[in-house]
This record gives sequence, C-alpha cells and structure tokens, in this order.
Amino acid sequence: MGNKQITVTSPLLPNLEEFQDLLKEIWSRKWITNNGSFHHKLEEALADYLKVPYVSLFTNGTLPLITALQALRITGEVITTPYSFVATTHALWWNGIKPVFVDIDPKTGNINPDCIEAAITPKTTAIMPVHVYGKPCDTERIQAIADKYGLKIIYDAAHAFGVEVSGESILNAGDMSTLSFHATKVYNTIEGGAMVMHDEKTKRRIDYLKNFGFAGETEVVAPGINSKLDEIRSAYGLLNLRQVDQAIEARHQVAVAYRNALRDVPGVTFFDDMPGVRHNYSYFPIFIDAEKYGMTRDELYFKMRDNNVLGRRYFYPLISEFTTYRGLPSSVPENLPNAHCMANSVICLPMHHALIDEDIKRVIEQIRK
Repeated sequence: MGNKQITVTSPLLPNLEEFQDLLKEIWSRKWITNNGSFHHKLEEALADYLKVPYVSLFTNGTLPLITALQALRITGEVITTPYSFVATTHALWWNGIKPVFVDIDPKTGNINPDCIEAAITPKTTAIMPVHVYGKPCDTERIQAIADKYGLKIIYDAAHAFGVEVSGESILNAGDMSTLSFHATKVYNTIEGGAMVMHDEKTKRRIDYLKNFGFAGETEVVAPGINSKLDEIRSAYGLLNLRQVDQAIEARHQVAVAYRNALRDVPGVTFFDDMPGVRHNYSYFPIFIDAEKYGMTRDELYFKMRDNNVLGRRYFYPLISEFTTYRGLPSSVPENLPNAHCMANSVICLPMHHALIDEDIKRVIEQIRK
C-alpha cells in the first residue's frame, strides 16, 4: 500500500446501476441532446440546490465565460486576476478584450479590491474576479466599485459550487457567475459548466446564444455558438447532485485532518475557514516559506511526487507569465508582488471524497518530515 499513488483529485461518480437505468430512458426516448428532459430537470435541480433564480447549462466551464462576455457586450479592457486557471483570461482574449491584471489579497488569493480602482481607464468595461479555491471574493466592495464607474461584473466561480455567505449563494453576486463541472471539480458532469443569471430575459438570451442564436425553427436572433449539454451528462449530473453534500463533508474532514496535523509545522501556512461561509473544500493549498521550512516549494513538490503523493502547484506560473500575456503592461512582476509570492510558494494537497485515513497520513508524513 505504501506505493499506492495518491492523486490530487478523484472524480465523484454516480452509482453505475442507477446511471444505467437513466441511460435506458434516454435510449427509449432517442432524444440525446437539444434541451431534452434530463437537461431541463438538471437546470431546475441546480437552481434549487444552489439557491439561484436561473441556471443555463453548458458543455464545459469555459464557454459560459465566453458567452457571458458576448451577452453583456463587453469590449475594451476588463480588470481581472493573474492568479487563476488560464481559461479565465483566455475567455477575454477570444472576445478581443484586453485583460488588465491587478494584484491579489494574500489572505485569500482573490483579486484585491484596493488595487482595482487604480487600474480603471476610459476603456474599462467590466471586472472579472475569481473565487479562488472556492473562497468568496469581497463581493460588496467589488460591486461598490463597479457601481461607481458603471462597470459590469462577471464572476468566474469555477471553484465555488455550493459556496454560501450567511446562507446566501455567492453565485448571486455581480451580473453573472459561471461554473465548471469538469471531472476534477467538487461536482461534475464529466465535462460541463453553467451560467447563473438573475432574470428570465437574460436566461432566454443565453439559451439562444448557446444554440447558434436560434429563437425558433427558422429564426436566428444572434450569432451564437454551440455549447449545449447533452442528455447523457445531464442524467449523470442529476445523480451526482444526490451525493455531492456527502462528498463535500468528506472533503471537510480531510481539511480538518490536514489543519490539525500541519498547524505547528514551521514554514507551512494554509487558509482557515472564513466566518459565516459554507465552504466546499474544493482545494487545500499550503504555502511554503523555504527559509523557515528548510526546503523550497519545488523541492517538497518533487519529493512528494517521488513518493507517489501528487500535489499540484495551483496556480503556477501566473497567467501573466504565459507568452500570450507576458507583454501586457499590467503583467510586470512589480505590479503583482502578492500574486508572484503565492504562485511561487503554493502546493495544493490531495483533496477529494475518496481519500482514506492511510492516504491522509501519508500526505501529512511527506510534509512533516
């Protein structure tokens, strides 16, 4: 067992027999895509579970970002974070929008509201924050800035499935929020995603845009794309929704074990739960101070890999360091000191519902050594 590979994540899988029963229904109906029965049921079930008014399903988590920018007619410049997965900024690039990076709050990893206002120019039309690791952004301060300057807000909530603040879904913040249902996420539909919006008119427009712009059999109202979720993954998602709370609680227990075991290790820090927040424990990042810990982040990372414990350096390097974005004025390291510090010190530990006590002990031993 000592050589067993411990992966950073593991997909939440529905019961196979129950899934086969739903597949038989799909086979009997012979309706496998284009807004079928399970697609409608999943949109309704997710809206109810997530405590949001409207959900539109997508075939992955990147297309709702691209579509939100189209729907809100965003142009020019958008202020965002360099500390995220590249899809956040790629969605801007694909829409011909210039990303403007600002630094992060070292206490959360999220975009720092103190840095946003200074980055606003006459070309700025929106802010695209990310709830990094599922930790809620300071939505009230970001909204106040957006209101002051007449900007839209699109939240990349890829990590934030089910996260709430004082009983309110963080997906209700801003103009729109987008989710990823990729296999590595807390809740998955194998590949998939969703957009959350506030009113029926906007949902109708989004549903047109994700289906080539069709508003009827012969009427096209906008230059849309094809990003619909099929019936098979919708059925899979309905079954996973039944067990996601149990999976989140299992992740919670892993987080508790890590915190209890690592709190006294010199040079190792991590995030604690935020007051009043229902977390989903999607990730467990630790941050290595090489001087205090006695080895660098990368030395520990590769030592773990050598011992079949697979962490990930989420998010390293910064998006601003990639070739596409490196030449932007906002990408200079002096502009992003906190983001560089976090990116150069982070390791996300294995975190998923299927970890057993022996796995958790092996992960802890690698770090405590």
